[in-house]
Amino acid sequence: MQITEMALLAGAGLLGGLCNAIAGGGTFFTFPALLAVGLPPVSAGATSALAIWPGHAASLIGEGALLRQELLARPGRVAVFTLASALGAGLLLVSGDALFRRLIPWLLLFATLLFALGPVVNGWLARRQARVPPRVAGIAEGVVALYGGYFGAGLGVLLLALLVVTGGGDLRRQNVVKNALATLATSIAVLIFALGGAVAWGPAALVFLGAALGGVLGGRLARRVNPQVLRVVVVCLGLVLVWHYA
Repeated sequence: MQITEMALLAGAGLLGGLCNAIAGGGTFFTFPALLAVGLPPVSAGATSALAIWPGHAASLIGEGALLRQELLARPGRVAVFTLASALGAGLLLVSGDALFRRLIPWLLLFATLLFALGPVVNGWLARRQARVPPRVAGIAEGVVALYGGYFGAGLGVLLLALLVVTGGGDLRRQNVVKNALATLATSIAVLIFALGGAVAWGPAALVFLGAALGGVLGGRLARRVNPQVLRVVVVCLGLVLVWHYA
């Protein structure tokens, strides 16, 4: 890689880690950057998932007791979520670059809409106290896990919406379970991508280093940066990317 490509990947990781620490949406930076340096679409998706995985895992530090309490209470649904995540990652590998390339603008549009409308929808669901039967919730979580293994941008928004309508408890518990399920989906996907040879390890390391620094900076800037303003920036970027890849 040339120095400009290395700088692009590290910079994308930096911005992605910064956004993830404050409002989310890091994939909107890392995935296009990996495509821009010439990675095939499937490899770019797999490498992006690996590079941002530590950020998901770090969100669970210090939540061990609550995690055991919440996840052990739903072993069947966790098993379905795990299998569906693995299936989604496997589908990405077998679908190939040509099909994934055609799906990129639609996946980015879906993720952008999730990112833009997610807080409004979640607030509306919480006010209405909407609830769905456990079986329906399990199926819905399986579909979300399938998407998370395949692409994953906006996964946290989808999971939080599901937890709201399934009576997931107070906001702190919902966020912990959301982060745990997102980490589970990403971990399963990353393992399958690595075993399938889809990860470009050099670019992944550059994005990861940038994302680690961005996460540290984001944690320090979280109280100074308006997350709503950052959300608008990410949504605008998402729309630009949809137009670019369409």
